[in-house]
Amino acid sequence: MGFFSKVKKLWGSGDTAAAQAPEAAERQDSQPAATPPDAEPQASPRQETPGPMLTDEWKARLTASLKGSRARIAEWLGLLLDGISSADEALYARLRFLFTALDAPQEEAERFIADFTTWTQAMNLAKVEDFRSELRYRLILALDLEEEEEERGNIFKKLTAGLAKTRERMTSSLGALFGGQGELDDAFWEGLEEAFIMADMGAEATQKLLVNLRKRARAMGVTQAARFREVLGAELEALFPLPKKPKVETPPEVVMMIGVNGVGKTTTIAKLAYRARLQGRKVLIAAGDTFRAAAINQLEVWAERVGAGIFSKSEGSDPAAVAFEAIDAAQKGGYDLVLLDTAGRLQTKTNLMEELRKIKRVLEKKHPGAPHKCMLVIDATTGQNALSQTKLFHEAIGVDEIVLTKLDGTAKGGVIVGVTISHKLPISFVGLGEKMEDLRPFVGEDFARALLGE
Repeated sequence: MGFFSKVKKLWGSGDTAAAQAPEAAERQDSQPAATPPDAEPQASPRQETPGPMLTDEWKARLTASLKGSRARIAEWLGLLLDGISSADEALYARLRFLFTALDAPQEEAERFIADFTTWTQAMNLAKVEDFRSELRYRLILALDLEEEEEERGNIFKKLTAGLAKTRERMTSSLGALFGGQGELDDAFWEGLEEAFIMADMGAEATQKLLVNLRKRARAMGVTQAARFREVLGAELEALFPLPKKPKVETPPEVVMMIGVNGVGKTTTIAKLAYRARLQGRKVLIAAGDTFRAAAINQLEVWAERVGAGIFSKSEGSDPAAVAFEAIDAAQKGGYDLVLLDTAGRLQTKTNLMEELRKIKRVLEKKHPGAPHKCMLVIDATTGQNALSQTKLFHEAIGVDEIVLTKLDGTAKGGVIVGVTISHKLPISFVGLGEKMEDLRPFVGEDFARALLGE
């Protein structure tokens, strides 16, 4: 789902559809821009298009690129920003041309531009080099391009870079095993076990993985160490279950965010809200960690920054009451997604788990089917602690999906494999950096390739 309710994807669609692009785009100059009802009036002023930035030659180049056999995201971005020095009306005119060529609704196009302008002003992103990656990310989500070949490749590069230390730790031992000419004997399996444990997969998960690998090696007819990389790659690619799409009878969809303090839960909520907003959803953040005033304040700041609604009560309020009233507010405000923050103080483990169970019960009574997801946030840098946290939360209240933060730069990325094998839980997102755009959907096949350096 993208930001726009409809978009004509001209790339890969043949000459007939592509030929309509110039005609559709030319309508831009003859129609006044619509002003979205919830946009700031000054955010994206509609002015006469500056001639030098929207020439016939430039229009022809962009149109030709749009008719390509695939989505050329980097090329489109380069054309949009060619000769542009700041986020001003010259850039907005080019964006309007792009959206009109794709038959995106005019009101939604103006809202996109207004949102982008507000963000660049709030974050003080004055120069092109400051907002280039931000605009790219917004266009990818708005036009639903995350699954396109170019963007998959871009995410894979980030994933490969993020797993560099984990891969180095694993391949230093696996390289010797796979590079040998021997058979899959006891010494080989012992070496493999040691390599997995060193990668923070955990002892229990390592034993399960070894059993699976023995079965797969027999099924593939692999008996030599030199071919075992194929076996490991195939097993890892098949390992990760896909997240299930929740069944939401009536809005809003409610996602209960759980996890211990310090794993990056607050910023993950902000990044999820941001993604959802860029995909056209109306998001309400509910500040359910009422034991920390700082948590409430942080979410209020993030909500304003990403353009989401916020529901909060005073410090010390009953978290279940916050959840209950947040659903009321979401239903009255027409929100279609609620992200509910919760406390994560493990020093009072028993009380915390009972509190979380109470919140789930209250949500179910207030809004049948809710919470539609319980999403656990774990920190990749904590290794074995992430495994024990997953076990604790899953046994206590049930976890539907995992978000793994801080994967970039850690040598303990093998915890993903451990969590998946031990609990058979899908990984929905991974954190590959600090920017808003660095929270990306997890793809098991890509993870396996990146981990093994393929």
